[in-house]
Amino acid sequence: MKYLAIVGTNADVSTNRMLLQFMQKHFVNDADIALCEIKALPAFYEPEDDNVPETVVELSEKIMEADGVILATPEYDHAIPAVLKSALEWISYTSQVLKDKPVLIVGASHGILGSSRAQAHLRQILDSPELAARIMPSSEFLLGKSQDAFDYAGKLKYPEKRAELNEVFREFLLFTKITSELLAEKAVINKDKKFTWQE
Repeated sequence: MKYLAIVGTNADVSTNRMLLQFMQKHFVNDADIALCEIKALPAFYEPEDDNVPETVVELSEKIMEADGVILATPEYDHAIPAVLKSALEWISYTSQVLKDKPVLIVGASHGILGSSRAQAHLRQILDSPELAARIMPSSEFLLGKSQDAFDYAGKLKYPEKRAELNEVFREFLLFTKITSELLAEKAVINKDKKFTWQE
């Protein structure tokens, strides 16, 4: 599987980035995980003459090429960061490449709740008609007290959290496969479907 892991913050130092970097190394034998930064994206605006910024086009292309997307979000005032919301607005307004794309949400925060409210906020946004991502149900990975969660080599120190992450990621691999098969079957059905006026 080929996944795009999006760092949902513009902070230079982020435990969400560290979490994705750990996942990239930890699951190297299971999937190809490419990290993607969004801090270079401009704040969303309605472009004139469909002149979409190149950085937005590049992000859309990376999402399109991936089998699935991993989104890591911190929590700012019970919500996702503005830079992540802006990136999603660009996708919604332009390419809409997240439609039917399998998505796994993870998050790290310095507090004990591990970005739980931000993750709920992100699920709601991804469920909007213009995004319509396939979010893995009944699953979340919340890393609280994240400033102490990684060692000097970037390894996640908490054994119980590593075990939890292993299970979540195994489920996401299966979810991606099932979603891909479902969409392929749906495409075949829609291709052969005839309306009454066509018969």
